Amino acid sequence: MVASKNTALSQGTWFNKPKSVFQEAGKVILETDEKTDFWRETFYGFTRDSGHFLGVQTDSAFTAQVRIQGSYESLYDQAGIMVRIDDGHWLKAGIEISDGHAMLSSVLTNGRSDWSTAIYDKNPKDFWLRVTVEKGVLRLQVSSDKKTWPLVRLAPFPVSDHYFVGPMACTPERGGLNVTFSEWSLTSPLGKALHDLS
Repeated sequence: MVASKNTALSQGTWFNKPKSVFQEAGKVILETDEKTDFWRETFYGFTRDSGHFLGVQTDSAFTAQVRIQGSYESLYDQAGIMVRIDDGHWLKAGIEISDGHAMLSSVLTNGRSDWSTAIYDKNPKDFWLRVTVEKGVLRLQVSSDKKTWPLVRLAPFPVSDHYFVGPMACTPERGGLNVTFSEWSLTSPLGKALHDLS
């Protein structure tokens, strides 16, 4: 089975819908609530499942991509994309403020969370993410121009008959991050070779 093609964000279900959100013409514009986050246990010892996530249900394999435009200011401000099975099995990825820098960040959670960051040398306030899940593998890519898609992460991911995927935003230390998500697409897996960055 493959994902239904071009399933709109308007078909999605909110997990922790923000108080301030506006959806129109393929865009989702939101402002984060105070102290929102997704994390499970590792290092800090706590579990949080209060971040904002608009999940569109897929079938067993898919490619999704979205444009993210945000005004990050404070530690751990973050916005990007999420793939979720349940509260213990998910990935979130995007730009996140850490140590004073806008980092390309991804957290893979399989019972417990990991965290990977790297300096993002393009414009962190306007970028695209693409995620493909197929046959137990998750492939995450980033683009600054919607033309070239370098690999961010290749990871095992639980096989499921469906997933939820879509925009994600959190502000663990504050509220008030403004983010616009647009240019959303959800299709069957693109089937590109690993080093095909188109």
